Amino acid sequence: MKLRLWICALAALPTLAFAADQEITLTIKDHQFSPAEVRIPAGQKVKLIIDNQDASPEEFESHELNREKIIPAKSKGAVYIGPLKAGKYPFFGEFNQATARGVVIAE
Repeated sequence: MKLRLWICALAALPTLAFAADQEITLTIKDHQFSPAEVRIPAGQKVKLIIDNQDASPEEFESHELNREKIIPAKSKGAVYIGPLKAGKYPFFGEFNQATARGVVIAE
C-alpha cells in the first residue's frame, strides 16, 4: 500500500513542478510584443503563453528571467517564470530586437 502511494506521488511531481498560479498571453504581431508591459504578482509562478502571429519565427529572450524560447511562425509556446521578487524584468525578441521589446513587472 505504501509503495503504491509513493509511486502515485512520484508520478504527480512533473505536473506540480510546472503548475502556474496565473496564465498570461503575449502576442507577437508585426515584430512587437503586446502587451509590452506585463504586471504579475511577486512571489507567484506565471505561465506566459506566447502567440506568434507573424510569418517568421521569434525567440523570446530575457537575461533577467533566465529564459530563451524560439516560437515558430504562426504558433504558440509556453514559458514559465517565477516566483519573482518585486522588480522589473525586461524581455525581447532576439530576431527583432529593435521592435520586439517588453518588460515583466512583479509587484
